[in-house]
Amino acid sequence: MDVILLEKVENLGGIGDKVSVKSGYGRNFLLPQGKATLATPENLEAFEARRAELEAREAEALSAAQKRATTLKDARVEIKALVGSEGKLFGSIGTIDIAQAFVDAGMPIERAEIRLSDEGTFREVGEYPIGLHLHSDVDVEATVVVVADEG
Repeated sequence: MDVILLEKVENLGGIGDKVSVKSGYGRNFLLPQGKATLATPENLEAFEARRAELEAREAEALSAAQKRATTLKDARVEIKALVGSEGKLFGSIGTIDIAQAFVDAGMPIERAEIRLSDEGTFREVGEYPIGLHLHSDVDVEATVVVVADEG
């Protein structure tokens, strides 16, 4: 399936690129999300008419992500959790808990922007580095500190 990208898509291409993707990826993700349109002559003409608008919107999104990156760079959030006798958590800390901790700290992020290591969730008390993927061109590092809840 050939599509025209309406915004930059990581590992695929930039605005205006005509790319060939698997039909499921195109039908189920790119087209419904508004990230691409089918590569027909009519859509190509319509895209060229809107190119400046789409590029301006992309530049605005990039500058907003860079501004957020300056506030989130090297951020540290603390999450309190119930802990057993050996420092292991009752349960685990995942992306929902991390996103809520950032919101509580006054640094709103989306759950989908959080990139955890291969382990996926945190199950012990400690300090963990995480990645924040704010835009296809903007990534920052932050730290999550899991501490025992004394109360």
